[in-house]
Amino acid sequence: MRPNGQAIRAIRRAQHMGLRALQELTGLNRGYLSRLERGHIHEPDDEQVRKVAEALHVALDAITHKEKT
Repeated sequence: MRPNGQAIRAIRRAQHMGLRALQELTGLNRGYLSRLERGHIHEPDDEQVRKVAEALHVALDAITHKEKT
């Protein structure tokens, strides 16, 4: 599963949530989250992406790229 960093950042900002708050909710490192949003992490662990979706209260599809078949 490939995360859509732009979508993650847009949703987080729309919820007026900072990276520190997302870090607290997910247990993931703030630097890691920042790199994820900027598209520097191309193949993160699926569980980490799920944690972000849960913390943002969105479906997984909202923060991932559709897989090409």
